[in-house]
Amino acid sequence: MTGSYPKGPTSAPTIPATGNGAVRLPGEVGGSGGSANPSLDIGQLLDNGPWTVVQKLVVLMAAMSIIMDGFDGQLIGFAVPVLIKEWGVTRGDFAPALAAGLVGMGIGSAFAGLLADRFGRRGAVIVSVMVFGLATFCIGFAENLWQIGALRFIAGLGIGGALPSATTVAAEFTPARRRTLAITATIVCVPLGGMLAGLFAGVVLPNLGWRALFFLGGALAVLLGFILLFILPETPRFLVRRPARWEELRRLVGRMSRPVPADIVFTDLGEQQIGKREGLLALFENGRARDTIALWCAFFLNLLAVYSAFTWLPTMLTSEGLDVAIAGSGLTAYNFGGVFGALICAMTITRYGSRWPLLLCSLLGAATALYLTGVNTKLETGILIAGFGVQGFFANAVQSTMYAVCAYVYPTTVRATGTASALAFGRLGAILSAFAGATVITIGGKDGYLLMLALAMIGLALSLAFVGHHIPARKP
Repeated sequence: MTGSYPKGPTSAPTIPATGNGAVRLPGEVGGSGGSANPSLDIGQLLDNGPWTVVQKLVVLMAAMSIIMDGFDGQLIGFAVPVLIKEWGVTRGDFAPALAAGLVGMGIGSAFAGLLADRFGRRGAVIVSVMVFGLATFCIGFAENLWQIGALRFIAGLGIGGALPSATTVAAEFTPARRRTLAITATIVCVPLGGMLAGLFAGVVLPNLGWRALFFLGGALAVLLGFILLFILPETPRFLVRRPARWEELRRLVGRMSRPVPADIVFTDLGEQQIGKREGLLALFENGRARDTIALWCAFFLNLLAVYSAFTWLPTMLTSEGLDVAIAGSGLTAYNFGGVFGALICAMTITRYGSRWPLLLCSLLGAATALYLTGVNTKLETGILIAGFGVQGFFANAVQSTMYAVCAYVYPTTVRATGTASALAFGRLGAILSAFAGATVITIGGKDGYLLMLALAMIGLALSLAFVGHHIPARKP
């Protein structure tokens, strides 16, 4: 499609109907005549039309929810070294509390996708943000590890639900030509949120203490939840499947500078051709079984590596004799590298496809971890911190881009479920990291921790090689 909508001085014109009753899209020569009323293929309109201000605002709102997800999700990693010292507990004592949060994330990831596909993406995002915001705020009142564990479990339900729901919102408001970049740009907000959490913790912890860290972090998320409640719309591709909400869809399309007649009939022909079955079984139909299994394994291993950093990296560095502030900078550097890794990988796969960039990043991430085993923590602290930035670059580049692969593999009817199920398996890897991280740090110190990261990244490369339907390279 190469046409464009004519631009008037104040508003866009109503999309005209073709002679056979179908709405004519830009550059389209005709339409289907199966209805007496004019019809509009919402999939064609979104995939091939311009990217309007309203659509960009929605993607921004989705990105903000993911920033807050990464921010609140990683606050605990900065607080753990302080709490271990203040409460006189060990790393092993803390592992169940950390695992509880990750279990909550896994459950939230699985059920949020099913709820988003059945009841709507908008509600799933808003409820998720509110839940993790309120629970994070309440952690500030905790008096023991059991209370932290219970509240982290509740927060995890929201944190796990926000990510797949928000990425689905971004995918379904973005033209096909920009979708990979838009999805990855939203996922990059996880390490961006973690980086902001590190800077935030560096100011709040020494001045106000760990309780203020959670009070302020939770309050910010709740505030964002109220903003989303008033601003975030439901996605067109969800609304088109519910005729009772077509008037809402008609108003939304009008806000996107595409006014349509009141008697319009909406369709999404591309998705109808793929199939209507919803639920987990649909992930294994139409040749998707291999991709589903491979993506589940890839998410498991990637989040094992990533959450080993999110949860234990500052603690590992303090166990090696570094100051708490310097140890925290290791996780900040990891997230900082992750922001650039995700953005660069997103631009790369837009041109070259996803297979080789993801395999290369996985293997280079493993190589970086192995290299850092030879770095002296106290004599070469700067090199070690920078090395974790490089490790974060590769690990988060893969994590961010895998969501774009999910959006490519799965159709609208199961897109949120497919992404959420993959992320749920990823959360299992994250849960394992809560116990594995504590164990390898206690037994093997820095080198044992880095070896675990390297093995996870090698397994990740093997899983990604097994994916059959990667995003294709752009044709010259």
